[in-house]
Amino acid sequence: MLVLEAKLEGTKEQYEKLNEAIRTARFVRNICLRYWMDNKDIGKYELSAYWAVLASQFELAKNLNSLAGKARAERALSVISRFYDNCKKHKPRKKGYPRFKKEQTHGSVEYKTSGWKLADDRKSINFLDKKGIGRLKLKGTRDLHFYQISQIKRVRLVKRADGVYVQFCVDVERKENTEPSGTTIGLDMGLKEYYTDSNGITVENPKFLPQGEKVLKRSQRLVSRRVKGSKNRGSR
Repeated sequence: MLVLEAKLEGTKEQYEKLNEAIRTARFVRNICLRYWMDNKDIGKYELSAYWAVLASQFELAKNLNSLAGKARAERALSVISRFYDNCKKHKPRKKGYPRFKKEQTHGSVEYKTSGWKLADDRKSINFLDKKGIGRLKLKGTRDLHFYQISQIKRVRLVKRADGVYVQFCVDVERKENTEPSGTTIGLDMGLKEYYTDSNGITVENPKFLPQGEKVLKRSQRLVSRRVKGSKNRGSR
């Protein structure tokens, strides 16, 4: 899978509905863990079927896309499976007993092949479940033009401190045909030169830190001229 990421742009109301979808996904995961704690002999089939029970009992779960709900139930199962694997390997203090997720500044909800529709120009995405998120603009999606929409197998909404992002999991088969040359070469890494090989070829040090310091110094000068609290200062 190849993961491509873009930032979402929408209204304040849409962001609130995005947060509600992420909270619902967290709720499904937690309640599936609670169900497992009360019934330790259940497996993947029981957890997947339990999602249907949640959708019938809770309105917030019913409004979430069914595949997205099943994906969170599967996520709970993966946490449980990792715990059992660590127990079998007898890892001291690292068994990772499943814990409930709390309200955080970050989170995610994963749609699979339904519940969303990507625009033909790859500039917006429309979420079709009953959460009412609607159409959102995509920022930074030039790489999506190289792939067909049918190749996108999963769409994941990720909330971070600086906004909400969408990740596209693209089914791509990547092959690199390499043939051994039959020769060997030695590399000597250094500070003055980046490296010198056994053939005497030297590559200069790129000096990324001094270059970054120059850019940072120039940016700080520009910010210092802006009025605190203004839009111009926030955009720098």
